[in-house]
Amino acid sequence: MTQELNASVYDENQIQVLEGLEAVRKRPGMYIGSTTSRGLHHLVWEIVDNGIDEALAGFCDHVQVIIQADNSIKVSDNGRGVPTGIHPKMGIPTVEVVYTILHAGGKFGGEGYKVSGGLHGVGASVVNALSEWMEVTVRQKGKVFQQLYDRGAPRFGLKEIGEMEESERSGTTVIFKPDPEIFTETTDFEYEILEGRLRELAFLNGGLRITLRDEREGNEKEEVFFYEGGIASFVEYLNKDREVLFTPPVLTSGEKDGIIAEVSLQYNDSYSKDNIYSFANNINTHEGGTHESGFKSALTRVINEYARKYNLLKENENNLTGDDVREGICAIISVKIPEPQFEGQTKTKLGNSEVRGIVETIFAEKFMTFLDENPTTAKKIIEKALLAYRAREAARKARELTRRKSALEVSSLPGKLADCSSRDPHESEIFIVEGDSAGGSAKQGRDRHRQAILPLRGKILNVEKARLDKILSNNEIRSIVTALGTGVGDDFNLEKARYHKIVIMTDADVDGSHIRILLLTFFYRYMRELIKAGYVYIAQPPLYKVTKGKAVSYAYNDRELEARLNEIGRTGINIQRYKGLGEMNAEQLWETTMDPESRTLLQVGIEDAARADEFFDKLMGDRVEPRREYIEQNARYAQLDI
Repeated sequence: MTQELNASVYDENQIQVLEGLEAVRKRPGMYIGSTTSRGLHHLVWEIVDNGIDEALAGFCDHVQVIIQADNSIKVSDNGRGVPTGIHPKMGIPTVEVVYTILHAGGKFGGEGYKVSGGLHGVGASVVNALSEWMEVTVRQKGKVFQQLYDRGAPRFGLKEIGEMEESERSGTTVIFKPDPEIFTETTDFEYEILEGRLRELAFLNGGLRITLRDEREGNEKEEVFFYEGGIASFVEYLNKDREVLFTPPVLTSGEKDGIIAEVSLQYNDSYSKDNIYSFANNINTHEGGTHESGFKSALTRVINEYARKYNLLKENENNLTGDDVREGICAIISVKIPEPQFEGQTKTKLGNSEVRGIVETIFAEKFMTFLDENPTTAKKIIEKALLAYRAREAARKARELTRRKSALEVSSLPGKLADCSSRDPHESEIFIVEGDSAGGSAKQGRDRHRQAILPLRGKILNVEKARLDKILSNNEIRSIVTALGTGVGDDFNLEKARYHKIVIMTDADVDGSHIRILLLTFFYRYMRELIKAGYVYIAQPPLYKVTKGKAVSYAYNDRELEARLNEIGRTGINIQRYKGLGEMNAEQLWETTMDPESRTLLQVGIEDAARADEFFDKLMGDRVEPRREYIEQNARYAQLDI
């Protein structure tokens, strides 16, 4: 007994103190979220945000980002340059303090920056700690200084390496190479990810020029993002593939109590209500917050007041709701706040209570002025809202068909649903299966306790081209809504979800891909919270069955097939190519695609809602030209089963 106690002793010797940047390298996920591709790109945002903060302070008008040939990143700005003098408290050059000491910088009080961005504010020191090496060059007061670091530790003290050229502006250049010891999954930067965020930052900071260049062999290209129109240009960009009700977008702005609020909006001919994107100090507040609440409240109030004032809404008619006035809207809300407070699970929801009233007041006043000065446009907005109101009433009646009175009334579920016996949504999952044949195999092979099967007959309606009342008249969609139990549209309630895994299982051909995108379009437009909660998945059925003697294995793509053939040899084998789920018997479907112990599922997520919205509209909307252009540009990447 004594020996056991000693072996598990807990005293002062067990308390570990990590010095300097050791803590960052020990637990990198605490500082950048993860060491996957997402965390890798977060390093770039931290360095870029330092240049953006210089722009917010009025000292920088150009930020350049280069993916260098060796996959290192170079970020340059023409701001004031990181201070190079000796820090009064630390006794070392301030540059070294910024890049080697956690939570050091000009954003923690004082007059360095009145407003600053950054995604989590962990700073340049964390990037340094997670880099194999980093080189910092500062141009300041006519001189050029430089310091190099290895995994966060200075290779030498700050050096003066020369004088600035006459044409050269002050600023900071940082080059870093992510450490493969930390980023074991990948150290390759994706141009498209950098492109999306840098374009967004250029929109949010009108007049700032951001250059992105890729110098890697075979990928050489360069883009410049510069938008004098700021967030109004952002709205135009998001609406570029849509028919709009008026042009240019409305742009309102104002300042109160040190808080700057900007809102730009434009209506299009779509039926979506979710194209509202909010930002606080350049941070994308995916979960909304007080600035978004203030905007929505003001929008509904102003449109109703205007409609009553000019008798566009009769005395006996009810006020238009928020959903009515937001149908077809595309809006950007951007606030700049000295002390932002974020809340929510992902820290992307603005919590400053005072911001709601400020945004509401500024926007309401400016938007009412716009409507008064543009009566033709105002009438178009009200007419669209009135159409949405009438469609909402029709949809309300249609929704009654999809409601279940209680979880116990199984009779109200769709007749073709083979439900599971479990009533615990945490362990229950539903497979939405293409075709009755595959549905039959899935029903036979499933785990009846926790797996439900809902077969679909053919393709569901393309919801991108229809209002909710028409959507809910579609039998297949009505079956999905009823089976899931959450309701839809105004009635949607995530807590009523009957399954916490909703698995789309379609054939691995063009028709299967089309059905999958139709389902994803429906979930994205009318049940987006399911995707945000991580409940939506895509099944990955194998393409090949490989038999050699009595040994059977499966390959999910051509690459896996080739690897399997190299492993077992190419003689005496039989390869079966599955063209559809219906070609598998119940046992094969279970062991390859449905068995939790051996299956592969892809979880559907939304990294960038604005980009996702753009693609859904482009690929599934009414206009043919944007879709054709996209196909022409990307056809070389397609893998079709011809």
